[in-house]
Amino acid sequence: MATPSPDPSSPSTPTSPTRRNPNKSFSATVEQGQTGRAWWVVDATDKPLGRLASEVASRLRGKHKPTYTPHVDTGDFVVVVNAHKVKLTGQKLDKKFWNRHSGIPGGFKATSYRDLLETKPTFPVEKAVKGMLPKNVLGREMFGKLKVYATPDHPHAAQKPQALEIK
Repeated sequence: MATPSPDPSSPSTPTSPTRRNPNKSFSATVEQGQTGRAWWVVDATDKPLGRLASEVASRLRGKHKPTYTPHVDTGDFVVVVNAHKVKLTGQKLDKKFWNRHSGIPGGFKATSYRDLLETKPTFPVEKAVKGMLPKNVLGREMFGKLKVYATPDHPHAAQKPQALEIK
């Protein structure tokens, strides 16, 4: 004898979108996260790299919004200009290194941040921000909303980005 399945149109089923658990806190959906994405522009001139990166990562995640949900990409787009003028405090320009390995024996290479800012001026900002984002698919999607430029010019004027002031 088979038991009858519950009627999907009844409000008592858990899959009904009209009834919500009153004890559950807010959780944004993907559609809610993608609506109202703002554009921010940040001038990195003489800004400490870590402070710049933490504020940019927070904007990319959407933590400044009341609709923030950790598992949904609710963040905004961020444009960083003048990345080559970012400030590293102390002796980090000469004593901090970017390490990489080619995978073959003897393939280890270390580049100081002074040389790195000359050859790849946007890389230190991108690396610092990427390290502050989640290490999963969601973090890679958030990182795609970051646009870094070494010069004060950027091609995103049509989006009318707002200036973001970082102390």
